[in-house]
Parts: sequence; C-alpha cells; structure tokens
Amino acid sequence: MDTEAQHQERDRSSAAGPGDIPEEPGAEEGSRSSRPSRLPGGRFTAGLAVCVVFVLLFSAFVLQSFQIPSRSMEPELRVGDRILVNKLAYRFGDEPRRGDVVVFDGTEYFGEGDFVKRVVGTGGDRVVCCDARGRLAVNGTVVDESYLPPGDRASSVPFDVVVPTGRLFLLGDHRSDSRDSRDRLGSPGGGMLPVEQVIGRAQWVGWPLSRWSSVGHSGALAELPDRGRHG
Repeated sequence: MDTEAQHQERDRSSAAGPGDIPEEPGAEEGSRSSRPSRLPGGRFTAGLAVCVVFVLLFSAFVLQSFQIPSRSMEPELRVGDRILVNKLAYRFGDEPRRGDVVVFDGTEYFGEGDFVKRVVGTGGDRVVCCDARGRLAVNGTVVDESYLPPGDRASSVPFDVVVPTGRLFLLGDHRSDSRDSRDRLGSPGGGMLPVEQVIGRAQWVGWPLSRWSSVGHSGALAELPDRGRHG
C-alpha cells in the first residue's frame, strides 16, 4: 500500500479550520519534491548491475584477461603481463593456425590450470627438430623462428612427430625454459592437445600500458602453406 499517496489524499480532502494557516500555492509540490532521491539511486543501482552483468558476459564469451606467470613465452610475453584473449576467434568454424599464441585448459594433457603456448603444428603436420643447424622444420620447410630469445635453440630435445587430426603441437617461445608438447611425447596423447581445449587466441598485451601491443608475430611459421597444399 502506498502510504505517501494516502497522506497526500487526506491533505487534499480535509477542510481548513478557523485557526489553520492556509498552504501557500505550490507547497504540496514542494513537499513532494523534497523526497525524490530514491529514484535516481535506484536507477544508479540498476545501471551498475547491468554494467556488471555485461562485463561478466563479455569476459565469459568475448574477451578475457590472463596474467603471464612464467618466462616460457619470452621475449614476446613477460612475467606479469596481462594479455587479452579473443574467445570468439575459434567459435565460428575457424581453427587455430600455426603461429597463433593460444591460451588453453591443460587439464589431463599438460597439468592443472590454463597455459599459453604457440601453435607449431596442426592436424596432419609433420614437425621435426632439429636439422644440422639446430632449426625446426614443418612439412619439410625450415622455419625461421625469429620470436625465439637471442641465443636460444629450437629445442635441446630432438623429435619427429605427425600431428593427429583435431590436435595441436604446442611449444613455448623460450624453449630452454618451457614445458610443452615435447615433455609429453611419451605420454598418452603424445603431447598433442585437442583443439576443443583451446580457450582463445592471445590478441594483445593489455597491461602494463607501456607494453601495449598485438601478440603472435610468428614470421615464417604463419606463412607456411595450409594442410593439403604441401606434398
């Protein structure tokens, strides 16, 4: 029941007595306007709730921030960097490509938690390391891995793998300080991550602001022919 409305109705219907002081014109309107603050406050609360819901949905389905905890992706990604991950990158039929830096759920494949690595091989690719000059090759093409730290080798552990369909072969850029697909070669799955475990593609370094930049400059690795175009 609206008690304020009731009070106003009584004021309008009561007769003025001999000693009553007549109300000045506009007094009722003044008394109404003295209590309007609840409405703007309610609108602010509702607006804040909508903003919070929008941010949560945006983070859950579109763009999410992740913090880099280790040196495994140096020099492009440093400890403490916050990267913005595009979670729609592979939602509409597209799949991770060689050279993409991806964040993925490593549970049962790499360990508990989320990881960030570079896609070196996709389904059907043959990834071999290393040649006489210590370089990586994909489908017989030597890769110029310009994103490696100065002085770092493509791998201290030799390998020759064919990536199954629907899986990814993932390596950290800082090969001497990264645990990645190479460490799972003898385990179930052979270090190959199912594509569905990928959360999204690392798109930008968002923090600190002094390091704002796009992510995934992979040189020749990204320029290799798609599957089926090589012999």
